[in-house]
Amino acid sequence: MRAVVLVGGFGTRLRPLTLTTPKQMLPVAGRPMIEWSLAHLAAHGIDDAVLSLGYRADAFTSAYPDDVCAGVHLTYAVEPEPLDTAGAVRFAARYAGIDDTFVVVNSDVLTDLDLTALIAFHRERDAEGTIALTPVDDPSHFGVVPTDERGRVTAFVEKPPRHEAPTNLINAGFYVLEPSVIDRIAGDRRVSIERETFPAMVDDGTLYARPDDAYWIDVGTPERYLQASLDFVDGVRDSELGADVLLPPDLLIDPSAVVERTIVGRGCRILEGARVVDSVLHGGVIVGAGAIVRRSIAGPAAVIGDGAIVEELSVLGDGAHIDAGAHVRAALVPDPADS
Repeated sequence: MRAVVLVGGFGTRLRPLTLTTPKQMLPVAGRPMIEWSLAHLAAHGIDDAVLSLGYRADAFTSAYPDDVCAGVHLTYAVEPEPLDTAGAVRFAARYAGIDDTFVVVNSDVLTDLDLTALIAFHRERDAEGTIALTPVDDPSHFGVVPTDERGRVTAFVEKPPRHEAPTNLINAGFYVLEPSVIDRIAGDRRVSIERETFPAMVDDGTLYARPDDAYWIDVGTPERYLQASLDFVDGVRDSELGADVLLPPDLLIDPSAVVERTIVGRGCRILEGARVVDSVLHGGVIVGAGAIVRRSIAGPAAVIGDGAIVEELSVLGDGAHIDAGAHVRAALVPDPADS
């Protein structure tokens, strides 16, 4: 079975981290997010994937020049213009010549969903399409998917008000589709799979869904990106990279510095008396003497000056510089609005 992996978004909510780097190439626990997604596919026997690309497609092709990532063979389908979710699926599937049952993956989701069970459920129901569902506390930011007793989807409600949601089971961003779904998608315009294709399939009674309470997180905001990273530190998820995820071997950490519940990238320097807690530092970050970084994210080669304080989910972009003694709270540096 083949997979279409959607990676074409601009990652707007994660700016400034994504001003120069596609969201799926941002590191989570020491490896790019796309590698976690593809390793998940490989663990379920899917070793051929089409990456549906848009923004900074070159970042993927240069990172994996042999067209293999995490044991999965890659085909690159680069959209000529943004086509939305269904349009991207259609373009990639047609580009790669997919003509059999296939899987669609939203690659900004990190999960342990049982894809093998999802595919089996799809075949048992003789479905045209099957959606993986996951429970959430607040479904108002997601597509809510009520079903009947056999798992047939009875409605597809996109981002309902919390008190009006018919269920807390949401679209988890993983689908099993028959090639007939491709024929449903118009090729001359943007098409949303959530707002147009799936509701049409509901009307025809061909869309099913299967709940799964495995680990799942949509890494689309700084808060959830930070959480996904710290879940490895906290043992919520296991990492094959082991202790090197937390402290890779080429760090320079002064003995008086404190680093707690933090993922630190390669080549970072944390100087005398500095304190870094509940944070993520990408490669090459410098934390000056006496500086404090608390619940924040510092992109590659960011510099935090002596005695500076960076806190409350501040996000520092590639090469950002925080002056000595500055106090940065809940800030984006540089501000994407100025880009």
